Amino acid sequence: MVADTGDRSGGKNRYSLSEHGFTAPNLEPALYIVSTPIGNLGDITVRALQTLAAASVIACEDTRVTATLTQKFSLKTPLLAYHEHNADKQRPKIMRELEAGNAVALVSDAGTPLVSDPGYRLVRDVVAAGYKVIPIPGASAPLAGLVAAGLPSDTVLFAGFLPQKNGPKTKRLEELARTPATLIFFESPHRTGATLSLMSDVLGETREAVVARELTKRFETFERGTLAELSERFADQTVKGEIVILVGPPEEKPDADAEDLDSLLQEALADMPVSKAAKQVAKATGLDRDEVYKRALDLKSGS
Repeated sequence: MVADTGDRSGGKNRYSLSEHGFTAPNLEPALYIVSTPIGNLGDITVRALQTLAAASVIACEDTRVTATLTQKFSLKTPLLAYHEHNADKQRPKIMRELEAGNAVALVSDAGTPLVSDPGYRLVRDVVAAGYKVIPIPGASAPLAGLVAAGLPSDTVLFAGFLPQKNGPKTKRLEELARTPATLIFFESPHRTGATLSLMSDVLGETREAVVARELTKRFETFERGTLAELSERFADQTVKGEIVILVGPPEEKPDADAEDLDSLLQEALADMPVSKAAKQVAKATGLDRDEVYKRALDLKSGS
């Protein structure tokens, strides 16, 4: 049910900022996707505060986390726990609020909702029911990391969290290896070193990369270097805080012609099995690994 952070009587649509009180304007009925700070509470926007103050309810991942924000800015709007594990139960309550002509605000624990979380299902249901969805932009860890990384930002692919197990993680990185874009990942601090090592193996040792930690917070840091350098730097390091890994796009390599490919494969096949030879040559030439593997099988069989 709705958990109220305070008495709304006399405080409807009210919020405070820098010890000054304000009254927010009423909102049209809609689902509002509200970005909240990722660390520094000073990153909240005035529009976000007005929206949170005037909404009939704030749907949030963890009421305890969001209560820290609402208390900081004297917000009295009721909180409704809404997350992956209770979504089926809570979604009808949100829909009833919209049916009643109310405004509902959706927030995550930090940053922009729906970025690497399953909130899109609620948005789809709201749109299908004919209600408006209004974004309230603000803080976002991927964008904060990108603009300070010094990596190309014209084409970007946000890949979220990689699979935890090495097999699926390797496969996913192989799928992304030739993507002509800066790649952005979230990662757990205790897996950062191992992930950087695997990235170095799969994406290439010389790829430029940045590890951004604790963005907007007191101990914000940016570690820059090649994947090989970062892998070595983080190998035995105890990492704390939230991590964003950014990997620059692959270097453009000239296409190898058929004769060059066969020569490289024959040289590799002399010392290693087909799969390893194909992987090495594909990595060196930038060619599709599956195509290189098929050619390696042909050469091995004498076709």
